[in-house]
Amino acid sequence: MHKHDAAAQKLFGKSYEQLDDSAQKVTHHVAARTHIARDTGKDYEAKASRGQRAADAVAAFGGSWTFIGLFGAIMFIWILLNSFVLLHYDKAFDPYPYILLNLVLSMLAAIQAPVILMSQNRQAEKDRLNAKHDYEVNLKAELEIMLLHEKLDALREQQWNTLLDIQKEQLVLLTRLSEPRRAD
Repeated sequence: MHKHDAAAQKLFGKSYEQLDDSAQKVTHHVAARTHIARDTGKDYEAKASRGQRAADAVAAFGGSWTFIGLFGAIMFIWILLNSFVLLHYDKAFDPYPYILLNLVLSMLAAIQAPVILMSQNRQAEKDRLNAKHDYEVNLKAELEIMLLHEKLDALREQQWNTLLDIQKEQLVLLTRLSEPRRAD
């Protein structure tokens, strides 16, 4: 842990134990010089239960043009079938105002709404995980850039010192050259 504690002190000015989970994770990756980016969607889907995947599938289908088309077609067929039976047999199985159809639609809405809400809650959780991961990646990138700036500053300082030493040597040489020569 000594390596992580030193990195935490350098990067955040705190000990490793004082950092929150995200900062500890980032510090670990910076100290180990490993990447932090990963596919959070794949990780999240791997942990999804069968019910969660079913809720996502129902929500995806319920919010599609295919569902709207099929729903409209079923309602149209229901009304046509009722009208056909009424015209030919003088009795409909679901007479106007289509109470049975309303019951079926109400049951569909009663089942579909909570399933869609479950899927939306799951999507919100996935978005929170993505946001947390994005924060960690951005924090690591920011810290890496800060470390690069420190390295560049150190290199520039070293080059300036070398340049000053060379100039001092040149001044000494120029001073020697400009002194009058003595005749031996």
